[in-house]
Amino acid sequence: MTNYVSILKQADIFFQFKPDQLGLVANICQECSYNTGDIIFLEGDHSDELYVIVQGDVEIVVNPGLVSPVISEKEKIGPVTLTTLRRGQSFGEIALVDRGFRSATARAAQNNTRLLIIPETKLTLLCETYPEMGYQLMRNLAADLAFKIRSTDLRIREELLYSRRKGREKAN
Repeated sequence: MTNYVSILKQADIFFQFKPDQLGLVANICQECSYNTGDIIFLEGDHSDELYVIVQGDVEIVVNPGLVSPVISEKEKIGPVTLTTLRRGQSFGEIALVDRGFRSATARAAQNNTRLLIIPETKLTLLCETYPEMGYQLMRNLAADLAFKIRSTDLRIREELLYSRRKGREKAN
């Protein structure tokens, strides 16, 4: 469990948590291992767990085909890796907000990728029992999601700019 506390301490979502608060979270964690290519969860799956990377890398992948009909085989777009996460980073945090569907696929990018799995129901109970901890978690969660939204927005803008430039080059 001491090892879990040191990993949780590195995760942005647990920023400024006190050692005893990290210990409470560590008590509800489970550890799981994955190998390269193993799917942790699929885009569209039901969500109710938060993950923190202990070791290895995790790719976050989306399937653009889910929102765009395939007009022809030539235009078919396969899965796109949005980012690769590493030790101490968390993912699946939207499950803490709405227990909705996964917005992307998470896939192990290395052999022996180890994750801490934190069930939403147990973490919510901790936050209700210890409101100060719950407030800090929600504040960190909001900051983390804001950062990810801004990063995604920037990436979309870059892709649009690239597409427009490419379109202009073809026109000339």
